[in-house]
Amino acid sequence: MKVLACDGIDPAAVKRIRDAGHEVVEAKGLAAPDLIIALKGVHGLMVRSATKVTAEVLAATPDLRVVVRAGTGLDNVDRAAAEARGVVVRNTPNANSVSVAEITFALLLGLERHVASAGSDLRAGRWEKTKYQGREVCGRMLGIVGFGRIGREVATRARAFGMNVIAFDPLLKSPPAGFDWVKIADYDTVLRECDVLTLHVPLTDSTKHSLSTREFGLMKPDAVLVNASRGGVVDEAALHAALTTGKLRAAATDVFEKEPAPADHPLLSLPNLLAMPHLGASTSEAQKRAGLDAADALLEVLAGAQTI
Repeated sequence: MKVLACDGIDPAAVKRIRDAGHEVVEAKGLAAPDLIIALKGVHGLMVRSATKVTAEVLAATPDLRVVVRAGTGLDNVDRAAAEARGVVVRNTPNANSVSVAEITFALLLGLERHVASAGSDLRAGRWEKTKYQGREVCGRMLGIVGFGRIGREVATRARAFGMNVIAFDPLLKSPPAGFDWVKIADYDTVLRECDVLTLHVPLTDSTKHSLSTREFGLMKPDAVLVNASRGGVVDEAALHAALTTGKLRAAATDVFEKEPAPADHPLLSLPNLLAMPHLGASTSEAQKRAGLDAADALLEVLAGAQTI
């Protein structure tokens, strides 16, 4: 069978599919109608986050049997349209957990110790020892919204840093096994009690802009936000207002509602915002895990399709 691998899938994953006897075509930067043309005669599609598998694309690809996203989210795949067409959709939920948890703390520590600003001043010849007094994370309350795989990895690292942890997850009423030291609470309680808020939820209709003006109003003015999930979870206009009016002390984000974020994005002009260009899963380890997990999922579905 024929497979199209988009967005730079790890070479080890491509090799695994070819070793299983399938033809693999690699491509980057495809959007409809070029993606539709490239999918002619293709049975399996592997993507990361750049390729948008829309209803239009799915309707025009009758041979397609499976779409696998090498990553945790599926917001770039129209799952409803795929289901209606009988196309199986999979992702790799375990591959990025450690990398995203680690960048969460990179963002938090970078924010609280002024890593980027102090380094920039130093390179410009300014030795600013007194300007950049930071804050410790030890002893502070970390609020985690979304206590799945990534949220639990973050909690584990927070414990090592001596932080206290409170978490909200709509699927949990009590701490999961091994996390009895985490306080499970409702969303508003987490917002009110946390010193640091970190988000680890998918972008869905129910989570879109779930952190907005009302929610910022519940938080401590001295609190900080770290977002390494999806940009659309946060209302960016409300975040800008919170950061400029003192409703929120500072924020760090790896994601934006529209990516790539333009250079004139209002948030990027704020001195109390630390931003990165969606690097959460950008480690060699995560990319290899995601690619191999995606290859295994794709091969499983194609094996079933061959027997039909």
